[in-house]
Amino acid sequence: MSDSPEQDYDPGDVAVIGISAKAPGARTKEQFWDNLVHGRESVTFLSKDEIRVDETLINNPSYVRACGVLNGYDAFDPSVFGISDRMAAAMTPENRLFVESAWEALEDGGYDPDRVTGEVGIYGANNPQTAALYSSPPDRVSVGPEAIEHGLAWSPDTMTSNALYYMGLTGEAVTVTTACAGFHYAVHLACQSLLLGQTDMAIAGGAMVRLPHPRGHLWEEGRILSKDGHCRPFDAAGTGAALSSGVVTLLLKPLAEAVAARDHIYAVVKGSAINNNGVSAVAYGLAQPERLSACIANAMQVGGVSPDTVSLYEANGLGLPMTDELEVHAANMAFGKQTGTCSIGGVKGNVGHGGVVAGGFGALKAAMGLYHRKLVPTINLTEVNEDIDFPSTPFVPQRELADWEPAAGIRRAGITAIGGGGYNAHLVLEEPPTRAERAPEVADRPRLATLSALDDEALAQQRARLRDWLEARPELRLDDVCFSLNVGRKVLARRWAAVVRNRAELIEALSADSPRGRTVATGAAPPVDVASLPRNDDGIVPSGQDGQALFDLGAAWVSGQRVDFDSLHQGEASHRVSLPTYPFRPRRFWRTDW
Repeated sequence: MSDSPEQDYDPGDVAVIGISAKAPGARTKEQFWDNLVHGRESVTFLSKDEIRVDETLINNPSYVRACGVLNGYDAFDPSVFGISDRMAAAMTPENRLFVESAWEALEDGGYDPDRVTGEVGIYGANNPQTAALYSSPPDRVSVGPEAIEHGLAWSPDTMTSNALYYMGLTGEAVTVTTACAGFHYAVHLACQSLLLGQTDMAIAGGAMVRLPHPRGHLWEEGRILSKDGHCRPFDAAGTGAALSSGVVTLLLKPLAEAVAARDHIYAVVKGSAINNNGVSAVAYGLAQPERLSACIANAMQVGGVSPDTVSLYEANGLGLPMTDELEVHAANMAFGKQTGTCSIGGVKGNVGHGGVVAGGFGALKAAMGLYHRKLVPTINLTEVNEDIDFPSTPFVPQRELADWEPAAGIRRAGITAIGGGGYNAHLVLEEPPTRAERAPEVADRPRLATLSALDDEALAQQRARLRDWLEARPELRLDDVCFSLNVGRKVLARRWAAVVRNRAELIEALSADSPRGRTVATGAAPPVDVASLPRNDDGIVPSGQDGQALFDLGAAWVSGQRVDFDSLHQGEASHRVSLPTYPFRPRRFWRTDW
């Protein structure tokens, strides 16, 4: 594929241009991917003292002291959003996680909420039980402003509208409750809205915090929870999965528009489909093969995708022989027998069962695999369950890390999510389009790089994180980095700017012991004759592209002046690139009473 401006993209294609994630054992999407590449299991086995449940339950011989622990589930940085501590404490942990994750996804995509034009829809799934387990508000006699404020902070219904409001955006806000298929349903609704033209960009995801946290589970014969805490997808000895928590959000935009805007693209949503088993199910809540198969086939049909071009099937994969066999049977009906082979995997072996965000973990695994062109191993798979007749299907369990080299010539993945209550959902993702060749950067051309934060400590963290990021990614171009920083980050009170001519100079300027030179920060900016600088309705514009003009522009901005950074980059072909997001400084917030 080519991303030349003349390329005609399928009008139904949606680009994934930003990702944020927190999962057991991973505070970022990069850590999550590294864990998958190295086959790490992130389920924690707890001592009795670490578990916050009834003493009788802990001593039950069937109680399994294992779960996917989410570090920082009870912490939040409200100051970035202008949220008071009182409101932060009233918000449920899922509300707090989701608004931070939505911010990170937007920032990862290179967009500042204050400079976003158009409608941004937010679609998310959470666990309706979490609010009640966190702390139910009192049944007030009158509903005054304080009661309303507390209720909206606490309610699972307002998770998406809270994110929209506190990020300063306008658009749709839809919170879905479709059990463990919630993430997929959120992405499906987001794509539908984008394709109908109801929104210009969309944030879709799911957040799950199992309370009390951390906690184990009771094992019951034939149920979906693991006997020993390990999840073994497709294994003969599988007994289910451990419970886990996390959050995954995606920033989405129609593909043609994303390419035109020179966005950073991780993957493309080719098709999505949802359905419900209804009365056709063998038992309420148990997946029905024909209905699940129809859902998978419909997602491929919607995207115009032939099954023989899908080379990864990321299964719901509970690790319970009966459900795994049923799912593979359903997927095989949708795919049909092929001459080629399709890798099959299950991420629950790594992170456990994340409820409404479980499909998000699978989609994140697939998207990162498409981006890096790697197939990661399905762990805890020792002896393949012979009742799953893999030789009669197109599927081959992925047991080792491998380069993703599809026979069809294009990388595509299908990801299934199944929710109790008969919910089925399937996404088809495709690798990002190949970027057109660009002319090399102009050597030694001065560039302005900017950073801002709420306080000096956070600003110092930003500098250190960006320095490490650049040192680890020598392929990043300076023009792309500066463009992404200048137009894709919210402008906050404490600021830093540097005029640099190459990556090495930027890395040096970001170092704590950096010489002043062309670097300036809040509180140490030289005086600038602001009145002499040209400006338009959006702020000061550069008087030239030489080092002194850029330094004056940076000094004015650091001193609190408004700058039109779009004019600085006008006429350039720079691309948005993924860079470290804001270094939130979370504090613990927990509601025990009202």
